Amino acid sequence: MKKIPMRTCVVTNEKLPKKELIRIVKTKDGEVLVDPSGKINGRGVYLKKDMNVFDIAKDKKILNKKLEIDIPEELFEELKKVVSD
Repeated sequence: MKKIPMRTCVVTNEKLPKKELIRIVKTKDGEVLVDPSGKINGRGVYLKKDMNVFDIAKDKKILNKKLEIDIPEELFEELKKVVSD
């Protein structure tokens, strides 16, 4: 049986299959991007593909703490578009 890669959501601390999460990455240039492919170089964190989780991450500034950078409002809009597709 093939091994399923598991990752931890930084908001819920649930271990989930990588396909059920979305990766946010901070590049060496200090740019913060949504990484649907999961392959962009940089410091990455994972969020569960759930609007409630995005709202909690935004309200509690969890991504700001984990990536040590201010997260632009546009990133959360982009996350919502990715999940709604």
